[in-house]
Amino acid sequence: MKRKIALLLTLAMLMSLSLFGCGTPDKTPGNTPGETDDTTEKESAAPEETTPASEGNKQLVAELGPNPETIDPALNSAVDGGNMLLFAFDCLLNIDKDNKVIPGAAESFKTSEDGLTWTFKLRSGLKWSDGSDLTAEDFVYSWKRVADPDTAAPYAQTVLGMVEGYDEAAAGDPDKLAVSAPDATTFEVKLVHPCVYFDKLAAFATLSPVNKATIEKNGDAWATKPESYVCNGPFYIAEWVPSSYILFKKNPNYREADKIKLDSIKLLLIEDANAAYAAYQNDEAMMIKDVPTAEIKALKGNEEFHIEPILGTYYVSLNDSLDQFSDPKVRMALSLAIDRKYMAETLTEGVYSPATNFIGTGATDWDDSFFMDNANGGKPYIDVEDHEGNLKKAKDLLAEAGYPNGEGFPPINYSTNDAGYHKVFAEYIQQAWKELGLTVNVDVVEWASFTPMRRAGDYEISRNGWVMDYNDASNMLDLFYSTNGNNDGKYNNPEFDALMDKAAAEVDPETRSGYLHQAEDLMMEDAACIPIAFYNDFYLQNSKITGSWHSPYGYWYFQYADIAE
Repeated sequence: MKRKIALLLTLAMLMSLSLFGCGTPDKTPGNTPGETDDTTEKESAAPEETTPASEGNKQLVAELGPNPETIDPALNSAVDGGNMLLFAFDCLLNIDKDNKVIPGAAESFKTSEDGLTWTFKLRSGLKWSDGSDLTAEDFVYSWKRVADPDTAAPYAQTVLGMVEGYDEAAAGDPDKLAVSAPDATTFEVKLVHPCVYFDKLAAFATLSPVNKATIEKNGDAWATKPESYVCNGPFYIAEWVPSSYILFKKNPNYREADKIKLDSIKLLLIEDANAAYAAYQNDEAMMIKDVPTAEIKALKGNEEFHIEPILGTYYVSLNDSLDQFSDPKVRMALSLAIDRKYMAETLTEGVYSPATNFIGTGATDWDDSFFMDNANGGKPYIDVEDHEGNLKKAKDLLAEAGYPNGEGFPPINYSTNDAGYHKVFAEYIQQAWKELGLTVNVDVVEWASFTPMRRAGDYEISRNGWVMDYNDASNMLDLFYSTNGNNDGKYNNPEFDALMDKAAAEVDPETRSGYLHQAEDLMMEDAACIPIAFYNDFYLQNSKITGSWHSPYGYWYFQYADIAE
């Protein structure tokens, strides 16, 4: 893991400007600014394709964030990077506009009676963007690569932890992972226990197929330049100018190339929301994800301005590995001192909603009810209506921890990036914790360095957030499993891990749900993080764009979009 983080940071230093996650630097969690290579204006591997590329000029220009931290499927953990992967790769299964799992590279799949063996039947004639054949062996290679500790994939345990042999693979022997290719069009996976959402994992970008030949030839740099970025999705990367744009062109070797109406998608790599807004106003972009928060009030009512819910929570991470944050009383005091209602209703003017739980609105439970409604005996963990009472309790807890009126507590460095509501929130939190007698320094970190810093644990307190990758409570709770690659706060509670292990192995949905609720109870009691608000995405999109959709996981689906004349 340390080797990979060091490599990513080195690559980032080679870039002229900045590089999220499973996304936006200003409003989505798990977002990571990406790194690229400066020598990336060449044509990709596409010149060797078997069918001539479309010479049309129907181009959709959009802004989904700045330079991505990475667009290596195994390494990405940000929404912006994940969105790009949707354009470039085709997983075994896909997600449609109704958020249903549909066939992808696999035309069908079946599970054994005991739920332990999943067999995917690939479509015949699948090709990479360079025209070479794609077979089931490519999925074997790709999934073992995710499990390989040398890859340091942050999602490895989340997406493969239930696969037989994962522990041995994660320990250094990826060949132990129980994935195989009985023939060129058959991919088989053996699990140690049934997984009710494994079909959703098969549609998740981390498990995209990657091309062994280009990775072996180019090493970790394969995903930093068009000429080596071999993919299998609707589009391939033709040009990449860091801090300027990435140009995706229609992939003639895609299995459904005849259904792709756009000739290209040009993603403007813009870090500053004001610059993105100017591009939209000047008709240089037809869609922008990053809208200046100062403009939101005036934009409400504009048919091109959209506010849509997503399955995610804005939260604050405390580095539990540091002595000053090791006491749950301190962490809870910091949490209770924050007026979430004020932050959501005043600072964001209602764009976000105050977080009363960690797992928020829209996430469903085992019986399709809302997980949040069943949590904590049906009561919110945080009473956002009683800030005065919360503040008094916060002061009492801090005193019990040995810091009456904040005396003796070291100054806090709060890390954030300067986009969206992040800095506004940071400045409010600075004042809120001043009420406890604490000194808080706000450290604004360039987006290029922000997420790698947080993942490495090189911070004290940091803004954070997460948009769900699939609608299952485990997807968010896994963030606090001690060995999870996305455990930015370094939370480590064996009791929590045990509950998550029980949930992972449990076949009965209701019993499994009970373990997950207990796990949330525990991490909220421990103040493993500080939930702040439940997300909504806000964006501008030209009404001429048709056939696209925005998902509750924070992605924009432009693959099958068109532009009306």
